[in-house]
Amino acid sequence: MTDPANNTPAIEMQGVTKVYGSGNTRVIAIKDIDLTIGKGEVVALLGPSGSGKSTLLSAIGLINPPTAGRIMINGTPVMDGPNEMVNIRRYRREHIGFIFQKSNLIPFLTAIENVLVALAIAGTTGRPAKKRATHLLESLGISDRANNLPSALSGGQQQRVAIARALANNPSLLLADEPTAALDGKLGRQVMELFRDLGHTSGAGVLVVTHDQRALDVFDRTIHLEDGVLTNQHEASTAH
Repeated sequence: MTDPANNTPAIEMQGVTKVYGSGNTRVIAIKDIDLTIGKGEVVALLGPSGSGKSTLLSAIGLINPPTAGRIMINGTPVMDGPNEMVNIRRYRREHIGFIFQKSNLIPFLTAIENVLVALAIAGTTGRPAKKRATHLLESLGISDRANNLPSALSGGQQQRVAIARALANNPSLLLADEPTAALDGKLGRQVMELFRDLGHTSGAGVLVVTHDQRALDVFDRTIHLEDGVLTNQHEASTAH
């Protein structure tokens, strides 16, 4: 939930539009998106294939800049149209965590080593890094697998390591793209509940792109994208 003591949103988008191509090949992927996600708020993004979900997520994640519109993260203006207001690579590394459909773990590194790599990229090494990585794996219930290679982990365990890696830099914004697509219903729900708990306890804003209708009740809010436009937003009836 949003911390009433700090009303600065985790993410705020104003009039964000992304256009690909020009002339006869011009395609408006997303159009005039206004979106605010509070700190500690856990939001599901729904929409059919081709609706612009991935484009929206890549814009929020500072991977694919918008053609127009303004993006603010944690109160800091980061994009004004295609113009970078901060050092994007550094800001993304320090403030945003990503989880994808596939865990994308480095196959020749153990679970804890995968997390340690993320910490090293963020500038944390040595004993503090080991302590942080161990704590993350413990909090995700996978510390007993810390020294296993990804090939020795189940799909759900691999995804938990990927989540630990994404949390390594203590992000203010956590973005997940179809994180349960490769998991069965029970495991998928557990991962969705994990995102909810992480958002509520860490204060990070969480946005999850999903097709999975079975676990929408765990979210604080769902938003729908249709043909590049946000069509409706509503709070879940039972978010807890």
